[in-house]
Amino acid sequence: MLFLMNSLMLQAQYFEAGVLIGASNYMGDLSNNSSKVYFGETKGALGVFGRYNIFEMLSLRASFNYGAIKGTDANSDNESIRRRNLSFKSNLYEFGITAEVNLPGYQPYALSRPFSPFLFGGIAFTSFNPKAYYNGEWYELQPLGTEGQGIPNFESPYSKLAVSVPFGIGFKYAINDTWNVGLECGARFALTDYLDDVGGIYADYNTLLGGNGEIAAALGNRTGEYLGTEPVNVPTGTKRGDNKNSDWYFIAGVTVSYNFMDNGLVGSRGRSKRKSGCRTD
Repeated sequence: MLFLMNSLMLQAQYFEAGVLIGASNYMGDLSNNSSKVYFGETKGALGVFGRYNIFEMLSLRASFNYGAIKGTDANSDNESIRRRNLSFKSNLYEFGITAEVNLPGYQPYALSRPFSPFLFGGIAFTSFNPKAYYNGEWYELQPLGTEGQGIPNFESPYSKLAVSVPFGIGFKYAINDTWNVGLECGARFALTDYLDDVGGIYADYNTLLGGNGEIAAALGNRTGEYLGTEPVNVPTGTKRGDNKNSDWYFIAGVTVSYNFMDNGLVGSRGRSKRKSGCRTD
């Protein structure tokens, strides 16, 4: 019995490589509502992946994904949020390791199980770099310290590399022994609140001006631009974001992948010869 189970597992093991083409979005302080996705800011996403299929119900995947996210208070139907007048865009570069559980199971060989939904989850490392448009130029926000980062008695500058927790659902379908197509939708819980550069509190204008410079002061509080007045000054500690300490981003797309099954484990070479009428003895 143990020999039979081991044999079945060996027959199911193979490597697979593919691409993802889809879309990305985010949820955070500048997504209109910090608990909702604003679909009007959806951007394109691309990815490549390698998947090792251990047996019919379990696979391990390594992936590299590119996406883009964007948000602006101008999208809000809440006047107080529009008055805050913050905005950003950022490219995302993600390397992730995830496990996939295929239910009820997936085996493209001989199309024995050609279709399966799956669940996935794991860990990822995400590089981001929020920027804002001001006076005809795009400025990287992290080096500016728009919430006083780097000034004595304020926090240190945040890292532009974050750990994220990806998870989601999808399905895959085997066109034949070697080619698969699929569709997946995944969420990423980022262990940072700064994908959009908005972490929680304002630093007062004069402190920012003196500590981090004119551009940092101008982009730290943009309410004056909205009102058409001089810069608005609020006390340090005034609420700027939602204080949730984390942002989210999402990647969804269509996948196409190729199975490298001709590796001596599943005998696809011999089967293809038999199908073509060639003798193998």
